[in-house]
Amino acid sequence: MKIRPLNDRLLVKRLEEEAKTAGGIIIPDSAKEKPAEGEVVAVGPGKNNDKGERVALQVKEGDRVLFSKYGGTDVKLDGEDYLIMREDDVLGIIE
Repeated sequence: MKIRPLNDRLLVKRLEEEAKTAGGIIIPDSAKEKPAEGEVVAVGPGKNNDKGERVALQVKEGDRVLFSKYGGTDVKLDGEDYLIMREDDVLGIIE
């Protein structure tokens, strides 16, 4: 199944956190926080400004991004978990 986000929305796959701390302690799944880092899988065409012109997104496919913990909507496609979020929910691009 393929999905194409609309307007200024992004399809993001969360990147998994390390299961161990720097000291070697293994963290159980129940104690892990949701990672706030992911890879952009698909982007929409952008949103329209006040003049009706399409404004392209700053984020592109393949970018690693930081986003707010509770931003976006969880979706499941072909057994994989993704997030659909607005570009405004992205805090920064990791370079």
